[in-house]
Amino acid sequence: MNAGYSKHSATPNGVPARRVSLVQHRAALRAVAARAAVRARWRGATPLLLALAAALIAGPALAMQPLADNDLAAVRGRDGVSFDLNGFAMSGDARVTYTAPSGASIYKGNLSASRSDSSDAFSDPYRIDIVPGAAGMADVMQLAFPANGTGEQRWQFAYDWGVQANGIASDNGAVVINDMVFRGGGLQFSTPQSGDGIAWGAALRVDIGQLAYRPLNRGDAMGQMAFSNIQLGAVDANGNFTGEAWQLAHVASQPGILNALNDDSGPRLHIGIDWPDSRNGTGAAPAGGLAIGNISFSNPSGSSVDLGSSRIGSIQIQYLDIKFRR
Repeated sequence: MNAGYSKHSATPNGVPARRVSLVQHRAALRAVAARAAVRARWRGATPLLLALAAALIAGPALAMQPLADNDLAAVRGRDGVSFDLNGFAMSGDARVTYTAPSGASIYKGNLSASRSDSSDAFSDPYRIDIVPGAAGMADVMQLAFPANGTGEQRWQFAYDWGVQANGIASDNGAVVINDMVFRGGGLQFSTPQSGDGIAWGAALRVDIGQLAYRPLNRGDAMGQMAFSNIQLGAVDANGNFTGEAWQLAHVASQPGILNALNDDSGPRLHIGIDWPDSRNGTGAAPAGGLAIGNISFSNPSGSSVDLGSSRIGSIQIQYLDIKFRR
């Protein structure tokens, strides 16, 4: 994995903060340069060294400016981190299980994931930035996904899954995702406008070559149900894809929430999306579209059933409230 880090900040009076520690007095510069020129003459220095000494003598001085604690606290930088996932691949036998109050459970395990890389490494990285929030709101940490305009960054996923209920344990095969391409979008995290927890936002534009449910195992396509050429993204008023990411939630205009609720039944995990807020947006939930190029089933005999394509022209999430029971 390649990683880079950039940091830029300035003091309120316009003097770069990093320059404060590099300030030199004019007289000191001249004295050092003069001594260097004298030594250079006596030691047969090259013309380049003499020219450098002369430039130091004639160069402008930087004045020392003290920075008070209040001024330092008011510095607003543009700090951020960029990182890439070149050569990323992972696999393992870890398992995640959710058990309902009735005792029934569902699991996912044996996850594998890998990604193809851009032809020019680090040219289109992920970016993490801290940006100012809306008026009266906390700052926002945002993770921006690569633009991936050429679609070179492609993800491959697979995992096994199964259920246990009514005394029956069933391993249900695997889910295989091929050529998942994220194009822009990202995630946001901040402090909720009220209450505890984490406010979040998410925007997605994603294409998937194939999403397949395989009943035997991830390497056997016999009997699979496959959704091919999937598109998800923002749409206009006519249901046409705009090429932009669909904003499912936004920390200011329609915040998502992740927290723990505690009521008579005990603590519960809560995931939700609030109603659109016209104070920080249009007051309308953004519209997204979903298109599936082909839906098919394959039979053990080797034949297949083709159900054609499907499309949802416009989707809006007005409100979402999910509470996990103990």
